[in-house]
Amino acid sequence: MVAGAAGGNTRGGGLVSNIMSGESLPLRREANRLGRRGHPVLPAHAPGMRIGLFGGTFDPPHAAHRAACLLAMRRIGLDRVWWLVTPGNPLKDTSGLAPLRERVAAARKLAQHARIDVTDFEADLGITYTFATVNYLIRRCPGVHFVWIMGADNLRSFHRWQRWRDIARLVPIAVVDRLGPSLYSVASTAGQALAWARLPESAARTLPQRVPPAWIYLHGLKSPLSSTALRAARTLRRHK
Repeated sequence: MVAGAAGGNTRGGGLVSNIMSGESLPLRREANRLGRRGHPVLPAHAPGMRIGLFGGTFDPPHAAHRAACLLAMRRIGLDRVWWLVTPGNPLKDTSGLAPLRERVAAARKLAQHARIDVTDFEADLGITYTFATVNYLIRRCPGVHFVWIMGADNLRSFHRWQRWRDIARLVPIAVVDRLGPSLYSVASTAGQALAWARLPESAARTLPQRVPPAWIYLHGLKSPLSSTALRAARTLRRHK
């Protein structure tokens, strides 16, 4: 069942049009990270918008991150995509993680797209878990249709995420394929548990307004790039 289907056609007049084209509400810099009520400053948004959320350490960011988001943006009909640069991944060793400021700068340099926003607001809130992030955004941005974007490799380990079932109940999910074993991610613990909520790829544009749990598997990205592999290569070079 599609919830609030009319919302996808409501653009809120000039404000939403300007936000979509990147013509208004520029991102504040670090000097104004928190608003008057103590909330972090978020990228531009407005009720009725369809916004993809793409989280990670981005250490380092690479072309496959950008390609996955552009694919999701095009196929799902997203107005914008937010890159959520996390302070750290609870499931990974973060001892060698580059400083957050450096990762944010690198992500912004790579993104170079009017409809991709890079933010590290999770650090301002002290958030490291996806459930808390999505829950906060849904409460903070009423009327916005969020979609969580993840690579197929993350679907394989999704059952290890804190409150992963609750994440699936909060927000529709778009899974973007990857080369290698991640292509079998639909057979993973989470893939099987949520199989009943999977939509056909032809229904991609309805995803933002679906009542979760609802997810879709998007084919077409065939990049072998991996932040883990690139980080390992960087560490190796440092020790030579």
